[in-house]
Amino acid sequence: MQAQGNQRAEAPRAPMRAGALIAVLLAGAFVMILNETVMGVALPAVMREFEITAAAGQWLTTAYMLVMAVLIPMTGFLLQRFSPRVIFVAALLLFSVGTAAAAIAPWFSVLVVARIAQAAGTAIIMPLLTTTILTHVPAARRGRTMGLIAIVMSVAPALGPSFSGLMITAFGWRSVFLVVLPIAVAVLIAGSVLIRGGGAGSAVRFDLGSAVLSVLAFGGIVFGLGSIGEAVGGHALLPPAVPIVVGLLALAAFVWRQLALQRRDAAFLDLRPFRSRPFWVGVVLLAVAMCSMFGALILLPLYMQNVLGLSALATGLVVLPGGLLMGLAAPVVGAIFDRVGARPLVIPGVLVVSASLAMLAFLGDDSPVWYLVVATLVLDLGLAMLMTPLMTSALGSLAPELYSHGSAIVSTMQQLAGAAGTAVFVTVMSLGAASAAAEGASATAAAASGIHLAFVGAALASLVAVALAFLVPRRTSVEPPGGGERGGSADPASD
Repeated sequence: MQAQGNQRAEAPRAPMRAGALIAVLLAGAFVMILNETVMGVALPAVMREFEITAAAGQWLTTAYMLVMAVLIPMTGFLLQRFSPRVIFVAALLLFSVGTAAAAIAPWFSVLVVARIAQAAGTAIIMPLLTTTILTHVPAARRGRTMGLIAIVMSVAPALGPSFSGLMITAFGWRSVFLVVLPIAVAVLIAGSVLIRGGGAGSAVRFDLGSAVLSVLAFGGIVFGLGSIGEAVGGHALLPPAVPIVVGLLALAAFVWRQLALQRRDAAFLDLRPFRSRPFWVGVVLLAVAMCSMFGALILLPLYMQNVLGLSALATGLVVLPGGLLMGLAAPVVGAIFDRVGARPLVIPGVLVVSASLAMLAFLGDDSPVWYLVVATLVLDLGLAMLMTPLMTSALGSLAPELYSHGSAIVSTMQQLAGAAGTAVFVTVMSLGAASAAAEGASATAAAASGIHLAFVGAALASLVAVALAFLVPRRTSVEPPGGGERGGSADPASD
């Protein structure tokens, strides 16, 4: 009788503990993604303090992106090899140590290394969060919970520039890291208490060849894409084609090796998720969405500051409403997804994104700020209609043993798409501005012309996504055993 009573007492604890665990992971992811976007506003102050050039300062962003691109593909292996507790503690320790080092960095080189440590922690946390939700949340409620990830991915980047601008104006750039540090430490402590079961994961062999090819492939592609904008201005360390070609060749070798290792069920990054149509269609559309989001995030601040003459703080406040709208819409979209599936949301979502890009293509050198706010609100609403349904549909179509690899693939593609979107938008803008300047346009008019051309191209390219949206299924066909509550190999909330 006593044993039965204990079982009844423990029964409600499992969902409560899983909910608390997911909340802690969401808090950690929010702080880390917020941290990604703070350096753009802080860069001028950092350049003045350390007396460095803009090209040197750009390494704070480039190094961050490189580490993310290199580590994210490895998370599929890490999530299988190590327990969730070990992975979580490692991620938060790396991030916290990097944040502390950034706050007290005496030299620029120390600040770069600190950002690398932060990026290493951030790269690990998002796939862990996604896999945990897939493992612990039943499929019928998964859309709502995945909507929380969309909140993190939208609100955190939107708050980053405003938060950074306020802190830098009041207390200096180091205060940004000093505020983030205690929050990161609190999340680390809470997660260490909530995540139980610190034993090792499955005995998956580490394939050194795959790891090396992964570094060359994803690092080369992201570095090459990131240097395109610098090359247009004549400041690139290498011609962008060199690292991109090396990366593509390494990627081909990486894919070939994974296909060979899959036959022995020993792949470093299992590519079997691409056999699922909902998965590959979802990944492609997510890539389009991330290209649009990151491209807009890089161009709109340039437009507002260089063309309209707004301050950094005002720029952050202009894009803030769109990010907040996206965050508010995400749980609603998730609830609708749970009832009607992906396609009824994705098709109108893609159309809304295309319409917003067309609106942004009409920006001129004297456009009113209210028009910019409305256009970004429309863009972020469309992205909210895409993110949760696509991610949930794609990953929900996989067998449980592929959750970790599917999460790693989605995160990798988002990183590559963000780099590609930034590179393409900036390159088209630079070429358009240079062409207008050669025809005698003023600097402001030339910049507006380049941004107009970039958004015209983006609007036209988004029409491809409209066609792909009709391939998205209404509902996914693979249901994890037991309703999705125990679909994974590890249970981070179990005793």
